Amino acid sequence: MKILGVSGSPIPDSNTDRALKRVLQATGAAKTEFIKLSDHTIAPCMACLKCIETNRCIINDDGNKLAEKAYKADALIIAGFTPYSSIDSRTKTFIERLYPLRHRHGLMQGKVGAGIITCAIPPENTELPPACDNGMQAIQNYMLEEGMDFVGGITLRGNVPCVRCGDNGQCPMSGLKMIHGPGATIAEIGIANFADDPAKLQELDELGQNIAKRVMGG
Repeated sequence: MKILGVSGSPIPDSNTDRALKRVLQATGAAKTEFIKLSDHTIAPCMACLKCIETNRCIINDDGNKLAEKAYKADALIIAGFTPYSSIDSRTKTFIERLYPLRHRHGLMQGKVGAGIITCAIPPENTELPPACDNGMQAIQNYMLEEGMDFVGGITLRGNVPCVRCGDNGQCPMSGLKMIHGPGATIAEIGIANFADDPAKLQELDELGQNIAKRVMGG
């Protein structure tokens, strides 16, 4: 059993990375691999359809290597985040570059899949776009359209870049103020870390276990 996890987060040891690694570990698989897309060079699909005959993209970068890893894995977990309330560009590019595997053979068909999305907009804030839902839908749509077995997805509370910029939330363009109100500060809102939430840790563990069961035919 080989489980592949792909993270679109460019931040070192991010919530997205650590959540994905926890799910990978929870699968109990002898072979797991964690890929951080910011460590690779990968361009978006050019929609040229020159991959139809070969099931291989003509762009000579790391995209083909990553697509090969996805094809050889028994399960694929895609993890991303939601700048501007949609899935991040690295994760979207990775998904696009799996397109050559589709033609005539459906090489991802039947594989087990799951998603992880980190977003700063809480679901109770109905005045802003449903960022978590948008990001997860992008992953789920890819897997459903390729005939994969989507086991499920988990959303995590993330942090806006404002918490690291050094302005302490005083900037008039602060994402903290946009999401949490004009008086919001870093001290008040805090830094989101899923590891502080036992229920979320259990949810991640259960996703990993369910992925393993589905791969084994359970």
